Amino acid sequence: MSGQFEKIKQCFDYCRKITEFRPRIGLILGSGLGNYAKHMRVECEIPYGEIPGFPLSTVEGHDGRFLFGYIGTVPAVVMKGRVHYYEGYSMEDVVLPVRLMRLLGIEILFLTNASGGINPEFQAGDFMMITDQISSFVPSPLRGENIKEFGVRFPDMTHIYDPELQQIIRETSKDEKITIKEGVYLQTAGPNFESPAEVRMFACLGADAVGMSTACEAIAARHAGIRVCGISCISNMASGISKVELSHKEVQETADLKATDFERLVTGIIARM
Repeated sequence: MSGQFEKIKQCFDYCRKITEFRPRIGLILGSGLGNYAKHMRVECEIPYGEIPGFPLSTVEGHDGRFLFGYIGTVPAVVMKGRVHYYEGYSMEDVVLPVRLMRLLGIEILFLTNASGGINPEFQAGDFMMITDQISSFVPSPLRGENIKEFGVRFPDMTHIYDPELQQIIRETSKDEKITIKEGVYLQTAGPNFESPAEVRMFACLGADAVGMSTACEAIAARHAGIRVCGISCISNMASGISKVELSHKEVQETADLKATDFERLVTGIIARM
């Protein structure tokens, strides 16, 4: 048993002392979805700070707790707040919550975030279903000793984002009359926003949106056999495309303005899973 797996197992053992709830879906809340708990029937809450060895978010506006309960009739665990690589954590710690949720029972991971738009057909406030990703600008969460309890040394990443779940997202957005774009998400290390030259490079590589989370979590999930889907809220246009200087405040304000539609979309999607 690897040292990292022992650490995750300790987190799991603590959570099982608090609740026997077995979720089928894990939902990571990005910017703008901080109040999503009102759409749940919460059975139990566990603050991250109470879990031994669990990484804590230092970003303003990111709460830190697991919510266990039901979204409609679907048993789910919701991460209210995530940690980021730019906060100084190792990539192993950044994806520890995903691996913990796997031990707790999830079969599907639903990733959400706020990102900068690169595709010129996008505008601030759009939603983008993530169809693929570029993670080459951050370390792989699978680097180092393989945790064989989760998966193989060289996992396939042909379909990181599950095609069947993507179809559910398309159908739900149509029924809810919420327009959703589709595209490739690129993760950078952060915390600085990207330069205009970097954004031009990312566009050449095929990226439609850029952010500082998500791709590493998706890799860890696929390694562990979890099906993955994701939606990004385009909170601003990226550097060199946007006519104004970028700020975290702008990201949060746009995400908050779109929160009601985002919450409705996420709830409708999960009901079909």
